[in-house]
Amino acid sequence: MVESRCKKHFNIRIAFLIFIGVLASTYLEAYANTKGNSLELSTKSARPNIVLVLVDDLGFSDLGSYGGEINTPVLDKLAKHGLRYSQMYSTGRCWPSRASLMTGYYAPQVGMDPRDGKSSWPAWTRLLPHYLKDVGYRSYISGKWHLRESPVSPLEGGFDRSYHLQDHDRFFSPLQHELDNNPLPPVKRDEGYYATLAITDYAIDFLSQHQKHDSDKPFFLYMGYTAPHFPLHALPEDIEKYRDAYTQGWDKVREKRYKRAKKLGVYRGKLSSLMPEIHNHWSLNPQRLVDEIHPDEVGRAVSWSSLSAQQKHFQTQKMAVHAAMIDRLDSEVGRLMAHIEKIGKAENTLFFFLSDNGASSEQMHRGDRNVVGSEPGSADSYLGIGPGWSSAANSPLRLHKYWMHEGGIATPFIVHWPKGIKAHNKIRHVPAHIVDIVPTILEVSGASIEPEKPGPTAPAFPGMSLVPSFEQEPDWLDRTLFWDHSGHYAIRVGDWKAVSLNKGEIWELYNLKTDRAEQNNLAEKRPQLLAQLVARWQARRQQYRQIDYQSTASFVTIKRPRKKKNK
Repeated sequence: MVESRCKKHFNIRIAFLIFIGVLASTYLEAYANTKGNSLELSTKSARPNIVLVLVDDLGFSDLGSYGGEINTPVLDKLAKHGLRYSQMYSTGRCWPSRASLMTGYYAPQVGMDPRDGKSSWPAWTRLLPHYLKDVGYRSYISGKWHLRESPVSPLEGGFDRSYHLQDHDRFFSPLQHELDNNPLPPVKRDEGYYATLAITDYAIDFLSQHQKHDSDKPFFLYMGYTAPHFPLHALPEDIEKYRDAYTQGWDKVREKRYKRAKKLGVYRGKLSSLMPEIHNHWSLNPQRLVDEIHPDEVGRAVSWSSLSAQQKHFQTQKMAVHAAMIDRLDSEVGRLMAHIEKIGKAENTLFFFLSDNGASSEQMHRGDRNVVGSEPGSADSYLGIGPGWSSAANSPLRLHKYWMHEGGIATPFIVHWPKGIKAHNKIRHVPAHIVDIVPTILEVSGASIEPEKPGPTAPAFPGMSLVPSFEQEPDWLDRTLFWDHSGHYAIRVGDWKAVSLNKGEIWELYNLKTDRAEQNNLAEKRPQLLAQLVARWQARRQQYRQIDYQSTASFVTIKRPRKKKNK
């Protein structure tokens, strides 16, 4: 907390610095507009196929290649033969991340955070498939969409084929799902459906049809897996693999993941502390957790040693299901990539993998509701891993999905492209954000963003192409990254991060170069720096929330950071 003598002048500083921040915003990030593609894609055949896998509520260290103990050989192999990013960020929540991933903008810029209640995007908005269609791509989506609904379905968003899973509460028996905008019948529990399998099945079918009818065209495949989001639903044979894997408890799992992440080189810093005082305000209260979920449910991230033997047993069962969901997810990515290999497209397929936010501490009661006493992981159950295991899944980082601390916004990020990336098993430490993915894909695909004729422009993309990082660790000047979600705020400039979990009433300050775990709050020691960062955040928020819904535009610009001098 900032001590009272600093608070006294804080608001005055903020007001002045907001004014300066608005004037300096463009200058402080003086990027050069992209005038061409660094990858010389002169022919249609050179354009890569693109597979973008977005999973749901995966923790920073859930994968083996990021320090986890869960069996993820497919993703680990892709990482070994590609790149891992140690400081990749999401927006911290489901739909804002998806909005950024499809538009290339921060969610507030397109009316998606806060959600504006409109059924259409601002008139100038184009989604990623729209750009790709211009250069001959066929686009497919399978899984979760979670953006504006009717009339903006995936097909209206530029996709050519779509399996749209709208029911996120039932892994075994979805009530709402569509194929190419046509409603599919509700699934009964005894039909053998499992969402992770079905999402892959439809994707493979789309690619099979692509190979049959459009093999001369590149494809863009967006995989919106719903795992490992709650409810904890997994196949029995997958759960069995992890039945006794977590009896050691979340404290030891956190410590072991932390040590492995450091050894692997994907993390630099200390282990964050548990925060039992923090919880989701919409989660079930303690009495409802006991009455409606399980007598041994735990609603806070307390130490493992404080639990009873019965509580430990139940918590162990829950984490086994979480691990099983990720294990199956990895297998299905493997099945998808094997099919791409089978149809001869693997060499020139660019693969991205990330999560929409960190692991979730939420404990809710939706869907078919939870049957008390049911087998964890079964269709009768409706469980979440809760804050204890979420802290382990996000280890070594602090807090969970929804918060703008590192545990809520950091994500594993794997990039693999045999034809285009020669570096293998390398880690990039440059800070990056989900808004960078659209500019990156536009560059590698050769999609034009230049105007065909003079006219108004859409806002410049706030992100930038990561293509230079494919070759080597980039030597870029500090850039500004921004978060604004439901009263949780953050801004990062270089190594410095200001973050608030209470609508800006109190801001914390961290140097992430030395304290990625956010354990040493420097707000009292560096009040002027904090004020500058908050002022810049305020300026960005004001800028991003001024949305012109009616204006149309002919093109946007991609920005590149300046390189540091004398390096």
